[in-house]
Amino acid sequence: INHRRRIRLGPAQRARDTPGPMADTSGRRGSTVLDTADEVDTVNYATLNRFVMANTNDQELTILMSAMALACKATARACRKAGIANLFGLAGEQNVSGDDQKKLDVLSNEIFINALTNSHACAVLVSEEDDEPIIVPPEKQGKYCVAFDPLDGSSNIDCNVSTGTIFGVYEKTSPGPGVTSDILRKGGDLVVAGYCMYGAATELVICFQGRGVHRFALDPSIGEFIHTDAHVTIPAGGGKKIYSCNEGNAGLWDEPCKRAVEFFKSGEKPYAQRYVGSMVSDVHRTLLYGGLFLYPADTKSPHGKLRVLYEGFPMAMIVEAAGGVASTGMFKGSIQRMMDLVPTDVHERCPVILGCKRDVDIVLGFYAKDGK
Repeated sequence: INHRRRIRLGPAQRARDTPGPMADTSGRRGSTVLDTADEVDTVNYATLNRFVMANTNDQELTILMSAMALACKATARACRKAGIANLFGLAGEQNVSGDDQKKLDVLSNEIFINALTNSHACAVLVSEEDDEPIIVPPEKQGKYCVAFDPLDGSSNIDCNVSTGTIFGVYEKTSPGPGVTSDILRKGGDLVVAGYCMYGAATELVICFQGRGVHRFALDPSIGEFIHTDAHVTIPAGGGKKIYSCNEGNAGLWDEPCKRAVEFFKSGEKPYAQRYVGSMVSDVHRTLLYGGLFLYPADTKSPHGKLRVLYEGFPMAMIVEAAGGVASTGMFKGSIQRMMDLVPTDVHERCPVILGCKRDVDIVLGFYAKDGK
């Protein structure tokens, strides 16, 4: 006879397995679940779905984020198995941005489109890999519009560099079926922004409007994203002195950006330079360690290289919510806050300068010295 003994948790264990409110309003950075998440007798999991429902009370948004999480998990699996599944290498096409498409670009794009379309929560989708917006069939339409880069940093995928997904979510404003104008809006209208990083761990970082920045780690043993860090902020005072940019393009930049980088490299204690070449990885490090990330306009790309809707806006929303600054630098004749841009094309580009206030202000200060 197999007698199954039921484990009874004492009061202390039950209390330890019951985290406080998921939307910790203390303003501190602190784990909500790390003390119990890896114990087999844990009964209370602070999952992504639970977090979204508890903090928004929006069932459709919860369904959307569940579909997003599913697509992230499927993409993480594809990245892990790329070598043995023959997913490295080019697919033989270029996307609308002129980048060579990798096999994983194509696969991840199809994964996200399928998951979001069949969530019945989306009306319009914009992907870096598709020339035109995708209007979801009327029978599957919901109230949200999503812009996404399905696999940021994929140019480095063949050498096993961390990659990621970036996304921004708007709520539809027009009556009836979704239209392109529902998503061609300023960054301040975003409801949710986030990115998922596929590295040593799979981590989802999300910012809900007015609710701060939160980190979720994928627990592969239960297949769920677990809330690990509430109200993430850039370290006080700006954190580590790190600048992140493709300095190989420095000769093509305007003079203020050139002088700012030279300033970072000067003095008795110069800044460290760190650059992965995957925006998700570089911004994630900036968020946690401090410093700044910049991808300025140059003579080759006078309007910048990064896309507004699915790279600039989501990262700007996250950085600002974490206490940082996100600027375009000099763009179309003036210094602009990135979130105030109003795109006119779904693949519109802009320069990006974001990170801690200390360092972004240094760059903008050089523009001010030039009278710009």
